[in-house]
Order: sequence, then C-alpha cells, then structure tokens
Amino acid sequence: MKQTQNSKLKTQNLRTLFWHRFKKNKLAVSGGLIVAGLFITAVFAPFIAPHDPDAINVQHILESPSLSHPFGTDDLGRDVFSRVIYGSRISLTVGFVAVGIATLIGIFLGAVSGYYSGWFDSLIMRFVDIMLSVPTFFLILAVIAFLEPSIWNIMAVIGLTSWMGVARLVRAEFLSIREREFVLAARGLGASDMRIIFRHILPNAMSPVLVSAVLGISGAVLVESALSFLGIGVQPPTPSWG
Repeated sequence: MKQTQNSKLKTQNLRTLFWHRFKKNKLAVSGGLIVAGLFITAVFAPFIAPHDPDAINVQHILESPSLSHPFGTDDLGRDVFSRVIYGSRISLTVGFVAVGIATLIGIFLGAVSGYYSGWFDSLIMRFVDIMLSVPTFFLILAVIAFLEPSIWNIMAVIGLTSWMGVARLVRAEFLSIREREFVLAARGLGASDMRIIFRHILPNAMSPVLVSAVLGISGAVLVESALSFLGIGVQPPTPSWG
C-alpha cells in the first residue's frame, strides 16, 4: 500500500515539475501552441474551412486571394485555403504514423544492439550503414513506384526507411548506460534481459529519441508533400499539403 502511494506521489511530482519547467520555457510554450493549433485545425476542419475542398467552380479559376478565398483558387476553381485545412489531416497523419513506425523499429533494434553488443551489434550496425548509404528519398520513390499509391503505403514505406538514425541514437545511449550501478544491481537481483532493457535502461535513453521523433515528423510531412507533388503520393482529389 505504501509503495503504491509513494509511486503515485512520485508520478505527481514529476508531472508538476514537467509543467513548471514547460511553462517557464517560452520556446516550448510557443511550439506547443503551434502544434495544438495544427491539431485543432485538422480535427475541426469541417467547421473551419469556408468551402468544400473538392467543390469545382469554373467561374472562379485561378483567382487571387480575397475575403472569400484567402489563399485564392486553383486551376479547377477550388478554394486553396479549404484544401490546406483539410490537407492537414492527411499530412499530419502521415507524419505521426510514419515516425511512430520508424521510432518503434529503431528503439527495438538499437536497444537490442546496444545491450547485447558483440556479433549481433555488428550485424545490425552494418545493415544500418547499408541503409544509410542509399539516399532515403530515392529509395522511397523506388518502392512507392512498385506499389499502389495510397496513404497507407506511404506511411509504411517512410517508416520502414527512416528508422536508422533512431537505432543509432538508442544504441549509443545503451552503450553508455548498461554498465551503470542501477543496471548492475538489477542484473544482480536476477532481472531478465527484457526487463532490464525496457524497464530500467530505455526510460533513461528516451530524451534524444523524443527530439529525433519531433524532427522526424516534419521530415515525413515534407516527404509526403514531395511524393504528392510528383504524382505518386496521395491521389487527387484528396487534399494534402503536397
């Protein structure tokens, strides 16, 4: 009972400390507001967009920005502002899901590689080197060209070709943490390797991973936009930021 209460108090103290530091960091607050604004825009797109994003109006083709069309219209007379708002749903989904896939793969392979070391570490790192030697965008282009263009294929391909940096970060953190006292103590008490990896070491190795994931989201959105611009991404008339 006491252990449960102490655990709850510790969690509450950590949350309080996090929010206190977060509110004092102006850059973090500004970034959080921007991200929150994007999420609100994506979720409430039907209520925010002034026009139907797919509505064609030949009487308003390629109009300049105005009060009725803040971003103007495209070559089919569709409201660009409405399409940007609805496009945030697709692009943000691709960004978060693709980075989620890449992060999970990178964490698992990096953790196992850094903890066990030896030939397994060498094998994984050589595979990482091979993947990094190929330009990622051209690899994605080559794979997508053989698949049916769809949002699911795009998310999967971006995620499966973007995990290498996360794997290297996690491996480096594990190499520096695995010989610390609390890890040796857990090993001495008979904790299993999986428990040591995911319960004791991984939580202490997540800081650089979170930073990498945040940066990776913007990169994934740009890749999706580039693929859509080239005609092998999200297919018309579905709006996206590409």
